[in-house]
Amino acid sequence: MASARSKTQAVASTKIVIAGGFGSGKTTFVGAVSEIMPLRTEAILTEASVGVDDLAGTPAKTTTTVAMDFGRITLGNADLVLYLFGTPGQRRFWFMWDDLVRGAIGAIVLVDVRRLQDSFATVDFFEARGLPFLIAVNEFDGAPRYPTDEVRKALSLPSGVPVISVDARERDSAKQALIAIAEYALARLTPASR
Repeated sequence: MASARSKTQAVASTKIVIAGGFGSGKTTFVGAVSEIMPLRTEAILTEASVGVDDLAGTPAKTTTTVAMDFGRITLGNADLVLYLFGTPGQRRFWFMWDDLVRGAIGAIVLVDVRRLQDSFATVDFFEARGLPFLIAVNEFDGAPRYPTDEVRKALSLPSGVPVISVDARERDSAKQALIAIAEYALARLTPASR
């Protein structure tokens, strides 16, 4: 059977976290790249969230993730499966982050440059846990564009943390970000890189 996987071919799987502030594009990213129907835990924004959820920069946003997003993508001729866990963006749901990152090899921090201040707490979270992460500047329509060195400086990032641009709506762009974090995390985990 030509399509059957060889019994000698090893399949590896790992967990990647997609994190960022409220409205940074996490749900969109997971949905764009997942090869399965993504699990979403979105709820409609209600009057109760007025004054709690800052809709500046995202006035058309009507839903929010209240637990997580989950997706899966297979890379490299079916020998690497990435399980994607998108975090909720609002501070009131951050108590779940420790559970969501458990077992992950790395994280993508989605950044909206129009609300860069929303990214500091996320960067601090991953730095404090020593989990490899990269910054993916989500290129929203109409948002200003900045060189990656300026974004790095604005976020006070060490020189080794990768900063890339991504369009969370585009499968290929999201896939390249996943490849970048997998490579970066694996390089950080190998003894030669320490």
